[in-house]
Amino acid sequence: MKQKIARWLQDAWYKEMYISSALMPISMLYVDAMRFRSFLYRTGFKKKTKLAVPVIIVGNITVGGTGKTPLILWMARFLKQQGYKPGIISRGYGGSAEQWPQWVDSQSSPELVGDEPVLMANRSGCPIVVGPERAKAGQMLLDKTSCDIILSDDGLQHYALERDIEIAVIDGQRRFGNGYALPCGPLREPIERLQSVDLVVVNGEVEEENEFAMSMQGEVAVNLLTKEEKLLSDFNWLPSHALAGIGNPKRFFDLLEQKKISIEKHAFPDHHKFTAADIVFNDDKPVLMTEKDAVKCFDFASEQHWFVPVKAKLEQQFIDKLLTLIKEKIRG
Repeated sequence: MKQKIARWLQDAWYKEMYISSALMPISMLYVDAMRFRSFLYRTGFKKKTKLAVPVIIVGNITVGGTGKTPLILWMARFLKQQGYKPGIISRGYGGSAEQWPQWVDSQSSPELVGDEPVLMANRSGCPIVVGPERAKAGQMLLDKTSCDIILSDDGLQHYALERDIEIAVIDGQRRFGNGYALPCGPLREPIERLQSVDLVVVNGEVEEENEFAMSMQGEVAVNLLTKEEKLLSDFNWLPSHALAGIGNPKRFFDLLEQKKISIEKHAFPDHHKFTAADIVFNDDKPVLMTEKDAVKCFDFASEQHWFVPVKAKLEQQFIDKLLTLIKEKIRG
């Protein structure tokens, strides 16, 4: 029921469905509370923790997926190319661990630490620690590894952790929805918050001069059971099921349709806890899913089930600006 309500709210926020004006005063109070909280950290009334290595935050100002995880994976590769040894921290959203922080590797349970951290462990080759208190997660990384820079997956609003660079990611399809703050709309912080971050990345087409475009590339599907790889073009015109339990399922469905794959769509709430019944259909059609969903489905997948890994592609202007920021803010 909780997940159904969350899906309904996101549909309302992003499709301009009617939401009672009675909630508007709550949204106004929420915005005031967020601004006051930010003020307390800026003025030192609430303490920040500064870690011994630089911290780069990759976050957003809206509820729902925007493409942070693919950007984190791109950043991890990029920083390695620049000679850094990056580590990654995340909240571990959806994880049920009783103690935090938690170390994450490719064998970790998504049930305990969350789906996105396990995906990043599989793809990044970086040490990863998750926990609601990002500073404690970061300190565990420093205690156990030789990482010399930390990427925070989300955490733009987690002001208790000092940061050197802030990158905000926007979903180019949905932008800011109806433009209202929680609970009337999807905004975690006012849109003006984007004026204070270092870089704004749009997953899709940009609309403002200060935005940098990011696109997603996916060319293959990987079988969950056999690990066989096939080109997505091999599925052209082949009737298939497509399922996605991400913030914006439409983005995944659009990718498959752009590859001329005929799909029956199955959208689930973000971070959905999949069961066999969710991915088994009464036919022999291929079932295509996101990599984030796949990490929760390996135990009950069959040869029908394939996931589609995607990679972020950034424009050169973003890369140049990021290098400049690293030189100015980190390397001095």
